Amino acid sequence: MTEWLTIEGSMGEGGGQILRSSLALSLLTGTPIRIANIRRGRAKPGLMRQHLAAVQAAAQIGEAEVRGAEIGGVELEFHPKALRGGDYTFAIGGAGSTTLVFQTVFLPLLLGAAGPSQLTFEGGTHNPMAPPFDFLTQTFLPILARMGARVSCELTRYGFYPAGGGRWTATIEPAKSLDRLTLLERGDIRARRATALIAQVSPSVALRELDTLARALGWERAWCKPLMIERPEGPGNALLAIVESDAVTEIVAGFGERGVRAETVAHAVAAETARYIAANVPVGEHLADQLLLPMALGAGGAFRTVRPSTHCLTQIELLRLFLDVTITAAEVAPDVWHIEVPPARTTAHVR
Repeated sequence: MTEWLTIEGSMGEGGGQILRSSLALSLLTGTPIRIANIRRGRAKPGLMRQHLAAVQAAAQIGEAEVRGAEIGGVELEFHPKALRGGDYTFAIGGAGSTTLVFQTVFLPLLLGAAGPSQLTFEGGTHNPMAPPFDFLTQTFLPILARMGARVSCELTRYGFYPAGGGRWTATIEPAKSLDRLTLLERGDIRARRATALIAQVSPSVALRELDTLARALGWERAWCKPLMIERPEGPGNALLAIVESDAVTEIVAGFGERGVRAETVAHAVAAETARYIAANVPVGEHLADQLLLPMALGAGGAFRTVRPSTHCLTQIELLRLFLDVTITAAEVAPDVWHIEVPPARTTAHVR
């Protein structure tokens, strides 16, 4: 008799991360899941386009039986059968975040597939409420490489919200396991820089963002440069503050929106960047969320970060449910938290 795991979609922050992580863990462990009250904590509950795309992508690589996969759906059943690597194209549609769909499927293909995979994504590459493509390639994947992951990405076309139209590929070589990760010290900061991406937007927007960011952080203006995106599908703007240290390259992102002043975007990015620098920790707020899953599936480890977000605490609870792993988080100094991730006790069940 099949034993299903029921996930409450309104737990913690009640967002799409619960869905994506549950799908990834279901694929990796072979556990059939039921998710209720999907995205109950959001203004528009249920599956949106990019969430549905994540379900469909996970179902494709896991040959899964799925019920409830529809726009606005608040309950989902997902029963994976066999994890299959290979070449896939995932067209998200519109400007749905491709990076979030990637984060749903890449770990199962990395740790569970028998052979290499090449994934092509079409949709949004720089979206609010999602890691930009630059974060994947400069921050997240280099750290995964230290753990033994071999994943490479190539961007061929940018896709900004709301037009989308981006395209990129990821090549994933399977790994037998992931090594222990320890990130307790940031070390010296080697470089500080900022990039303002603009597509079909007045160059003055980028200049105002960079002027404001440089003043707010006390950075040299020469470290902050605009980048005009050629032949985009539609208008867009992203501001990236990049802090390169001995241990990690951290990226803080902000996105321009209609009716929001460039200075407002820049001040928000500057505030998050200043907090990260002041805490003197290697792992930023968003990276902390994303390291937990590969660390728990691998040999565990420890890192220091700023105060964990609700996303991070929700991820900790979800990993406990799936993998019977107890992750500890303790404040060791003002806005400095030590997070310890033991290897999952149920790793024998991971495909």
